[in-house]
Amino acid sequence: MQNAHLRLGLLEYHRITEKTSTRIRVRVSSYIGEDEQAHLIGVFGNDSDIGAITAAVHEKAYFTLTFPDGAVKEIVLGEHASCYRGSVTLPGRKHPVRHLITISEQLHANGSAGRTILCRKNADEVWAWLSNFLGLPAVPDWAEHICGVLEAEGRFQALDGIGCEPVLVTVTAEEMLTWISTALQSGVIAFPEENGPVKWPKHHLFETLHQIRDKDEQ
Repeated sequence: MQNAHLRLGLLEYHRITEKTSTRIRVRVSSYIGEDEQAHLIGVFGNDSDIGAITAAVHEKAYFTLTFPDGAVKEIVLGEHASCYRGSVTLPGRKHPVRHLITISEQLHANGSAGRTILCRKNADEVWAWLSNFLGLPAVPDWAEHICGVLEAEGRFQALDGIGCEPVLVTVTAEEMLTWISTALQSGVIAFPEENGPVKWPKHHLFETLHQIRDKDEQ
């Protein structure tokens, strides 16, 4: 994790009242956003900073987000955002670091209205999620072809991200079934030769994070 600080963002909250002016700054370890709409923010800091950011989220406040490359954007989580707080104990540090994950209402309803947000555009993971959520008949071997169709149809939209490479997939179950049917009829994909349960490859979060980190370091 050398030079990890170079992959972190900065979240600022500035509040001005008649008597006081407050500016809170915390480091951002993860972020997914679409224009000014933030879908996920992961930050860490001390007790008071994290408490202030949590309160600001519930107040539907706007934040200033600075990306690792220096780009700056105003963002907001909006109505009914959820906050999840935790602590991280570090060797040699007397007090634990406080960690906060905030999730937008839209991300909580991920997959509804034909919109699905994923942390990266990996064919196996995209296909596993879509087939499971949409209830599609599927086998892992179809991943490359189906994602190729999604790409050709312009159904992938890159989103802003820190610590990940998020993508928005826009597709309905009816569209997917049509594409699957067409591919089966043309022989591009095929059903398994033998009956039995379909075994999907396992994807561990630890491996995913390592792959993203290794790509950042290249």
